[in-house]
Amino acid sequence: MKIKHVVISLFLIAALLMFSGCDVISDIINEPEQESEETTEPADSTTTNPIDPDWEPELSEEQSAMLPDIATVVAQVKPSVVAINTEVVTVDFFNRAFTQEGAGSGWIISEDGIIVTNNHVVEDAQSITVTLDDGKTYPVDMDTVATDPLTDLAVMKINATGLPAVKVGDSSILRLGNWVVAIGNSLGQGIRATLGIVSLKDVSIVVDQGQTLYGLIETDAGINPGKSGGPLVNMAGEVIGINSVKAAEVGVEAVGWAISTEVAMPIIQALINNGYVIRPWLGVNLYTVDDYIVFRYGLSITEGVLVTDVVEDSPACNCELEPGDIIVKFGDTDITNAAELTRAIHGSKIGDEIEITYWRGEEKFTTVVTLIESPPPS
Repeated sequence: MKIKHVVISLFLIAALLMFSGCDVISDIINEPEQESEETTEPADSTTTNPIDPDWEPELSEEQSAMLPDIATVVAQVKPSVVAINTEVVTVDFFNRAFTQEGAGSGWIISEDGIIVTNNHVVEDAQSITVTLDDGKTYPVDMDTVATDPLTDLAVMKINATGLPAVKVGDSSILRLGNWVVAIGNSLGQGIRATLGIVSLKDVSIVVDQGQTLYGLIETDAGINPGKSGGPLVNMAGEVIGINSVKAAEVGVEAVGWAISTEVAMPIIQALINNGYVIRPWLGVNLYTVDDYIVFRYGLSITEGVLVTDVVEDSPACNCELEPGDIIVKFGDTDITNAAELTRAIHGSKIGDEIEITYWRGEEKFTTVVTLIESPPPS
């Protein structure tokens, strides 16, 4: 009997659960409908106002300008670009003389055979030959080679006439982003052209102790070894720069510099007219003060320019400057390195009287110097 009661009880419980479960299921089924109606209202009643309901993008009806015709520019200028080959006699570790060959570029500035290049292309050369675009090769009369190491420029002449001289343009009107083409004897393997834009203007680069090149045009047009001295031209086929320097630092790519014609043309004219450039002259050799100089001479100052040599009978000699003096001021200009002093001297005029402040040992002095015309190169 007890078993029957238990079975009946279990049956009744199951039946109750079944009927009550129907209500639970019904509630579950109906509940989402109620929730969906409630969630149709945004939780946040804040709305975003339109900025301008009537705005539409304005599309240009004109097509962008096409790239310039580079091939025409190259064809126009290439006949005026020359390959330069040099021979320099030097000595090896055992002091034995041998001949070293070099290659560079140049361009014809006058139809009677005057050619422009870099000083470092022809520096110390015992012989120079020039190969024209048509393949003809001419020896250079070494007596016609005129150089200006300070600006890294040089001119020379070959015995030829009727040559295709290139036009010189105005680099002062260049704008950042202007297209330019660098042409030259790249890697000594023949005349090549590379395309780029003007990245920066009026750049100054220290290339050696006491030598800084000014007024440079920075470009991403490839300027490889051998292209030095070749022309950087605009889209009118005019020379607006002379390829001179390439960045060779690790991690630096596609950065080169050309001497602007704005800076170069007065120098080139002076080299052609006089054989050298006439400038105000002090008559000293200089070295920028660095940590070694401070230690070597036991200096009490850390900036300035060390006088390493004084030319006899020069303005520096006449005002009693001596090797070992440290120049710290030239006129109103504070001097911290050799490039600053060189630029200050060249920014003066022949005949100017300039006050120089310098240290000699632990004492500070001033003197007055009268600048004279620079002598011809020896």
